[in-house]
Formats: sequence, C-alpha cells, structure tokens
Amino acid sequence: MLVRMTTNADEPQPRPRRRAPAGAAVLREDVTEAIRAAVFEELAAVGYARMSIEGIARRAGVGKTAVYRRWRSKLHLVLDIVSALAVQGLPAPDTGALESDLRLLYEVTSRALRHPVASQILPDLQAEAARSPEIAEAVKKALREGQEGVASQILVAAERRGELRPGVDREMALDLISGPLYWRSVVIRSPKLPKGYLATLARATTGALKAL
Repeated sequence: MLVRMTTNADEPQPRPRRRAPAGAAVLREDVTEAIRAAVFEELAAVGYARMSIEGIARRAGVGKTAVYRRWRSKLHLVLDIVSALAVQGLPAPDTGALESDLRLLYEVTSRALRHPVASQILPDLQAEAARSPEIAEAVKKALREGQEGVASQILVAAERRGELRPGVDREMALDLISGPLYWRSVVIRSPKLPKGYLATLARATTGALKAL
C-alpha cells in the first residue's frame, strides 16, 4: 500500500539556509595587514617596477592566492594602500598658538618623511605617477588630503584665536604650510635638516600666513 506524503500549504516550511559566498569567511584581517606591511617593505626594497605579487606573498608569509583574493593586481594593491594614507592623516596639533602648532606639525611630518620606507617609496611612486594616471591620482590624494585635513584644523583654530584674518585663502595657506618641508625632504632629498630649521620654518610660515 502506497502512502502519499502531503504537506499543509498553510503550515510554515523551514527556509533553506543561505550559504556564505565562497572565500568570504577566510579574509582574515591579520593576513590582510601582513600583506599591507609587506607591500611597504617590498616597495622600499625593490621599487614599484620590480615589485611582484610573488615577492609580496613571500615577504608576508602567505600564498599568492591570499593576495589575489584581496586585490586583482599589484597596481590595485598599491592604489588601495596609498589611498588609505589619505584617510589616516596626522594628529592635529593644539598648542594654543599658530607658530607652535606649525612647529609640532613640522616635527611629526619631518620624522615621517625621514623614515627609511617613506624616503624610498615616495620618490619611486612619484616617478611611476608620471606613467600611470591611476597612481598619480592616488599619490595626489594621499599627500594632499592627508596634510590638508590637519592644516585646515590649524588654520581654523588660528582664525578663532584672532591670529589670522577670517577667510584666509586655504589653497595658498596649504602651499605655504606643506611646500617647503616637502621640497627639502622629498624633492631634493636633503639627508639632514640644518639645526633650527623647523623652528625657523614655523616662524617664517606664521609670518607669511598672517600676511595673506
């Protein structure tokens, strides 16, 4: 005798479980950070042109697959990392005076630019930017926005204290604040700043900003 199995249409049926996309659960953050660190080290060691996914994976202690799961190519990898610098920024100084704010900003920025990794990577990426519009845009975004956010906070605070006139030209002010140190540290790559340079630069920049 055959027994037909029937179901009540009004009776709730169990919903099928959705499977997570393949690979979604294995993108461990510690592996991602290890790859990012390896990119900086590899860039400093061999430069962008000679950098390879194989070298990055080997330095990070992972397989190439782990890199390709996160980025399609070394270009996308470098663009992602350089762009991320723009949102990290520097802590905005808050000393209560424009000149000392600038002095502190210059001290922090100078240390960052003299770091062996930064001193190797930035000139190399600038050279690659001349050949790649994508890298050019990413480098511009990282360098400009990273400094612009901090500089804007310094300027707003100075205006609030009455040290600068309201509505000072932001574009010109950013050039005055960021240009000299970047020129000396990255463009001409001076190995060591003269004694008292940062204090003199902060004083001179303060005077220039007040003249705007």
